[in-house]
Amino acid sequence: MKGGVYTMLIIQVKEGESIDKALKRYKRKFDRTKVIKQLRSRQAFIKPSVQKRAQVKKAVNVQAYINRMES
Repeated sequence: MKGGVYTMLIIQVKEGESIDKALKRYKRKFDRTKVIKQLRSRQAFIKPSVQKRAQVKKAVNVQAYINRMES
């Protein structure tokens, strides 16, 4: 949803393409829109301070992982 307007995913099925491949492309495109993630995050209110704390914790973990991979 952008600016209150819903957009529809359109997948063109190519000539000779199986429906399974087209469905796989649709699922991949849908996952990239992050709609499910957004719906799950809106199920419960999370205080901004808790969100920020989780974000910092994630950044620390990612940095630790990168440091382990480099050494």
